[in-house]
Formats: sequence, C-alpha cells, structure tokens
Amino acid sequence: MPRPQITAPLPELPQPDNLELPVDGGQVTRPEQELIEQLQAVSSATASANLHKLGLKNSWIQGPVARQRGRKIVGPAVTLAFMPQREDLLAGPGQEQTEKRSALWSVLESVQPGDVLCIQAYGDPYTGCVGEMLSTFFKGRGGAGMVVDGNIRDWTEIQHIDLPMWTRGVTPNYASQSRLFPWAFNVPVALSRVTVIPGDAIIADDDGAVMVPRAMIPLVLEHSLEHEEWEEFSRLKLQEGGDLRRYYPLSDEGWEEYEQWKAAQ
Repeated sequence: MPRPQITAPLPELPQPDNLELPVDGGQVTRPEQELIEQLQAVSSATASANLHKLGLKNSWIQGPVARQRGRKIVGPAVTLAFMPQREDLLAGPGQEQTEKRSALWSVLESVQPGDVLCIQAYGDPYTGCVGEMLSTFFKGRGGAGMVVDGNIRDWTEIQHIDLPMWTRGVTPNYASQSRLFPWAFNVPVALSRVTVIPGDAIIADDDGAVMVPRAMIPLVLEHSLEHEEWEEFSRLKLQEGGDLRRYYPLSDEGWEEYEQWKAAQ
C-alpha cells in the first residue's frame, strides 16, 4: 500500500529589501497648454509623416485601435507600466489590497485635466488593464482618453461614460488576474515598441495614436499646419480633376498656384 504523501506548507516568500512598489517616476513636465491646443488641428497621419521627415522614424503606436470611431484626443501623456508577475513581490494581506497599493491606483490619482493615460501591457490578451470604475474615476479627474497596448474590461459599461479609448481588445479579466501586474507610473514606457516619456504629446484619431516628443511639438506644428494648408488646396484641385502630378504632392508650378491661392484667402 503506497505511503500517503505529506505536503509541507509553503514557506513565506521573503520580499526584496531594495525595492519599493509602486515605482514612482515623479513629477510630469507637461507641454504648455497653448501648444496642446494648437496640436488639435493636426491629424495623427500628418504628425507621423512630419516626424518622419524630421528624423523620428518610430512614432505610430501600432496595435491599439479606436474603440469609438470618429473620436480624437490630444494631450500630455501620463504613463502606467505593467510587468510580469513575480510572487515574492506581491505578498500582502490580499489581492484586492495589493492591487490598491499598485501603480494603477497611483497613476489615476496623478491625472490632471486633459491627460492621456498610456499603458504598457505588451499586447497581453488576458490582462484587463482598466475597467468601468477606474475609467469613471479617470474621466472624473478630467482625463482626455487612454491608449492601451493591451486589453480593457467592462467595455459595455465604459461606452456609456463616453471615454475615448484606443486598445487592442477586451477581456473579462481584471488588472492582476493573469500574468501582469501594475508596476510603475509616470516612467518611460514602451507602447508597441514606441518609447513614450511622461509629458510627451499624444495625438489619437481613427488612424491610430502617435507620440510627439514634448521638445519637438513646436517643430511639428510648424511643419504640420503648413502641410494641412497646402493639402486643403490640393484637395480642391483634385476634386476639380486637376493633374495629380501637379497637385499631389505640389510641383513647383502647383506650389506657385498654392501661394497665390493662400494670399487670396
């Protein structure tokens, strides 16, 4: 007859003494409000194209898509970084209390009106980074919207609070139910291999979300507003059946016509 196996209780995991969670990146330096307001006139496509011309090749956050079509947000980034779970770092009086002490609660409490919450979650399909209640709190703080490189939960309810969201999808799971844990807030994050630093500007519309470095906002505005103007002229000419090679992009002759059109406005 086989001997019964006796399972000893697992020892309590010692916690590292050189790490304090959540990791706090500190004060966010946001762009001047006037610059954010001027960026409202710039589309994500125009921002991406002009950043590319200026030498920044990787600004489009591929993966998260608009959950509500026809919406647009522009605002400074505040950030939340998820990391893979590690049991010795999550010891505490209970999962609920552990999560309340996490970076998820902390970043939401740091939100100022107009902020865009950018969440690093590695495209994980099992982690619901935020749900209805936390999204409601975020909007109540004046948050403009969220860009999530992962999934959210409670989508049916979130639709009713009219909060613009760009995500990879939805899931029934809560934030620390699966393989990730909210680790740090207002630190540099990677969203689909795009580095976002707190205080960078985010432009998100139906074409997706684009990161504009805070220091480059004036350059992007200078190039983008001119780009939007000549595209308006080109559009008019193409609607009239104008020569494609002359009007898009503008040839020398087309540019001369554009200058005359602009002066007459």
